Amino acid sequence: MTKSDPNIVLRRLPLVVGGLGALLLLVNRLLTPELTNSQARGDVLGVVLSAVLILTGLIWQQVQPRSPDTVELIGEEGFFLAPDLPETVKTELAWASRLLLTNTVTRSLVVYYQGQVLLRRGILAPKSEVIPGTILKRVLETQKPIYLVALYVYPGKIEFDYLPENTQGVICQPIGKEGVLILGANAPRSYTKQDETWIEGIADKLAVTMGNG
Repeated sequence: MTKSDPNIVLRRLPLVVGGLGALLLLVNRLLTPELTNSQARGDVLGVVLSAVLILTGLIWQQVQPRSPDTVELIGEEGFFLAPDLPETVKTELAWASRLLLTNTVTRSLVVYYQGQVLLRRGILAPKSEVIPGTILKRVLETQKPIYLVALYVYPGKIEFDYLPENTQGVICQPIGKEGVLILGANAPRSYTKQDETWIEGIADKLAVTMGNG
């Protein structure tokens, strides 16, 4: 279910106040039998202020950024760790995944390393197997992250069938030369540049830990 924009009231407030002010000025003018010079000047000032408020509201509708619409991802919440991992690697993966799930828009997370799934956490799809498609292979080959800001518009989204079916955005961040950190968000265009930098740092730390593990 899509959540409404929390800033909609703020964007519409100048329009409502300006329109209400103009309406009250009109009613006051119609109910005033004799118009004095001071009233006329006051009406002119009121009309100008109402027009400014309405214009401000219209501009805000166009330029004020809207919060991305979020959805409830389809799936069940879970936490899976490959059982044969060293304890140090398990601890590091648990720590990193918790940070990402609690401090970013990430709602589903998969760690794919050396051909196997080491971790799945968050809202999980029924399918657990990761079969690298074109996008994942490209990340592994180029060692560069790929951010799909609105997953539903990409034909390649079918390869992410191990994420919830209504995942809105995906980041594929390389973990060294042998793995990928796959993050699924519940809103399109929701990761910031700061998020991307932070995710890269966590992936680099995981690469060191798993390389030593």
